[in-house]
Amino acid sequence: MARQLPELRVSIDQIDNAIVALLAQRMEVCREVAEIKEQTGATVIQPQRVRDVLASRRQWAIDAGVDADFAEQLFRILLSETHRIEVAEQRTEPAPVKAAGDTQRSELDTVACRIDHVVVAVADIDAATKFFTGMGFVISATDDANVVNAEAGGVNVVLVGGNHNPAVHKQLAEHGSGVQQIAIEVLNAGFTRDALQAAGVPLLTDVVVDAEGHEQVFAAVDPASGVQLSFISRTGHRVPMSSHNVAAVFQAISNTESK
Repeated sequence: MARQLPELRVSIDQIDNAIVALLAQRMEVCREVAEIKEQTGATVIQPQRVRDVLASRRQWAIDAGVDADFAEQLFRILLSETHRIEVAEQRTEPAPVKAAGDTQRSELDTVACRIDHVVVAVADIDAATKFFTGMGFVISATDDANVVNAEAGGVNVVLVGGNHNPAVHKQLAEHGSGVQQIAIEVLNAGFTRDALQAAGVPLLTDVVVDAEGHEQVFAAVDPASGVQLSFISRTGHRVPMSSHNVAAVFQAISNTESK
């Protein structure tokens, strides 16, 4: 007989508890590593070790049937915390006391996960691509030469040029090159839309869905800060933003602003 939802949730809680215990064990080992590095004068960051860890963990994930990009992001967070611990251990002030958790979370605070990507409108796509390449970003082309993805360690910047796209050209003419929007990953785009509407936040679009499984809802530009946010839920494969998605987004925003 198949297990019921309450029983499955108990299993998830037990697994998560074990994960936290393993994290505590890993952090303790990291503290021992920090002590040895301090005594021997070894550098805190050792790039080849980081590369080896990421490569091996990706392979472990593939062997276990887990998405390798997802696993890499988890281990990047662990490596970041490892570095923080190694440096923080040398500080003398006591660590602040942190609460177990706030049960009064807002709807957005409940479902928001991270910054998924940043869209930058650029007047010269070739110059912008060269700039990001020079910093070490990996450039992924799309089927549109005016839309490229720049990625480094899970940090994603979508560069969008104005050639042959009237909506992007209009954006550049009115605002110039720069950040067009910040996309925040959420657990569910529809839930987020409803929460924003209930809070009285003006929205530019309903949930926009593309063929790759990106579901996004776009808020209006905030006149006080000049920031335009979108909220994205990934319901398909973990793939970069496509040119079709970006073009549809600019067109939806352009259509809304012209009304």
